[in-house]
Amino acid sequence: MTLARIGVIGLGMMGGGMARALLAAGFEVTAYNRTAAKAAPLAEAGARIAASPAETAADTDVVLLSLADEAAVTQVVFDDLATQLRPGLTIVDTSTVSPAFARETTDRLAALGVRRVEACVIGNPKMAATGELRVFVAGERAWADDVSGVLAALGQDVRYLGGPGSAGVLKLAFNLLLGVQTAGLAEAVALAESMGMERDLLLDAFDNSGWRSPVLAFRADFMRRRSYHPAAFRTTLMHKDLRLATAEAERHGTALPLTSRAAERFEELLDAGRGDDDAAAVVELSRAAVRP
Repeated sequence: MTLARIGVIGLGMMGGGMARALLAAGFEVTAYNRTAAKAAPLAEAGARIAASPAETAADTDVVLLSLADEAAVTQVVFDDLATQLRPGLTIVDTSTVSPAFARETTDRLAALGVRRVEACVIGNPKMAATGELRVFVAGERAWADDVSGVLAALGQDVRYLGGPGSAGVLKLAFNLLLGVQTAGLAEAVALAESMGMERDLLLDAFDNSGWRSPVLAFRADFMRRRSYHPAAFRTTLMHKDLRLATAEAERHGTALPLTSRAAERFEELLDAGRGDDDAAAVVELSRAAVRP
């Protein structure tokens, strides 16, 4: 299948970045975001800005979703796009949802002749904008093959995993690791600061050690700057993903005590009104706790 037009719905840091990568790859992009201001930079980059999700999908072969949660996906797909759910349309869903939700949504769309390809994207907003994400794909193999050009524009490493829900399993596992490690790094900072060591000294030493990893170094930079905007991974989304992981684990008879405790820490950050901060802001909870 030769694809030239693609709609993008959800222009947060990752969605907006992916839209830019698609433009750079030569696709004609029609984009929509509930908050119109987030769409303005993409208009300057060459995208056509739609007034509604339905308009985004009206003249496109593929619609890419980058939405916050399952409720948003349900609203957009089955309400806002209801008039555009036509046979042959492909929805590439990069939203982080539970595997059960992924399978149910895939089945509901298939009954309407609409193909859903699940794309778990790994990386940060800068990588999204430059087409350097890692993309793990699930769904019918033939459907994924038909949108291979779209997937290749998003990332240099594209891997097919299997049936619907497979990518969701991987994404929740990855985000579980990120959440637990971010909370752990925050506690390491709290320990050092409680004993009089400057945060920067600890983080600089960490950055040149065997404990360093690209994802933790990215969070450490937020902690070092003590600035959590613009967020690369909002606290509200981190909390949501950790809760999804624990719920899925319980459904399959597995306990995740570390993940559950990490989710509680991020929930404390939400209660403090910091849901739009990057998840690295969890370090400020620990810092506040050790103040005399």
